[in-house]
Amino acid sequence: MKAGESLYQIDPATYQASYESAKGDLAKAEAAAKISQLTLNRYKKLLGTQYISQQDYDTALADAQQTNAAVVAAKAAVETARINLAYTKVTSPISGRIGKSSVTEGALVQNGQTNALATVQQLDPIYVDVTQSSNDFLRLKQELANGTLKQENGKAKVELVSNDGIKFPQAGTLEFSDVTVDQTTGSITLRAIFPNPDKNLLPGMFVRARLEEGTNPNALLVPQQGVTRTPRGDASALVVGADDKVETRNITATQAIGDKWLVTDGLKAGDRVIITGLQKVRPGAQVKAQEVKSDDKQQAAAGGQSEQTKS
Repeated sequence: MKAGESLYQIDPATYQASYESAKGDLAKAEAAAKISQLTLNRYKKLLGTQYISQQDYDTALADAQQTNAAVVAAKAAVETARINLAYTKVTSPISGRIGKSSVTEGALVQNGQTNALATVQQLDPIYVDVTQSSNDFLRLKQELANGTLKQENGKAKVELVSNDGIKFPQAGTLEFSDVTVDQTTGSITLRAIFPNPDKNLLPGMFVRARLEEGTNPNALLVPQQGVTRTPRGDASALVVGADDKVETRNITATQAIGDKWLVTDGLKAGDRVIITGLQKVRPGAQVKAQEVKSDDKQQAAAGGQSEQTKS
């Protein structure tokens, strides 16, 4: 379905008659205005002589003004009738896919009815509504403002995963955020736009969205099993030093990303964090560390996952 394509044709007979009647009224109003203006012009030449009084001239002037106003009103009536006649041909306002029709040929429809004749929905591109907690949203804005996080091309990247774990091939971008917070959930709605050439995404589907808020070049991703917290919530990690001795390192872990912590302070690239056998080692102990292979990059991209619906 393309924008402007015809969907329905409403019987135009009544509206066509109203349009023709309005044009006739306009012609009569224009004729009356012409006569009034000619009379006024003649009276104007005679004003100041003994052949016409000031009152007669004032009356002719008022008549001319009234007939001119009647022409303006008649033109407006013609335009209204033309618009109503054009509405008898129902066209698609957007390109997309049309659903089932709620009316059949010969059905009675009327102006202002609440039931739509049909629904046309845009599928390519398609909008995705994502919810994020207001606290995370404020943190994101602050980190973007102070330069801690950086975004490419000024827009955040969004990826979608279906409930069965299948990743959609097309990535989207964040378009805008809502201006109000849901008082019940304390969350704010973000809207992303996705290319959908294969029409795999449909309105009403639930998927999992991963929002890449930005890139922190100074942060690291550390497996959660390698980070411990005190009763006060302070985070620390056991690190193997250059002399293969274990040392405790106090760190700042700001948020969880998947099964890892986003660490912004206390560790640097190349540090060896102990993630297994923590019960067997103590600070100062001599150890023989073995590197665990990981496909994750050490430069962290802050993001999260949540279940959302298409709109």
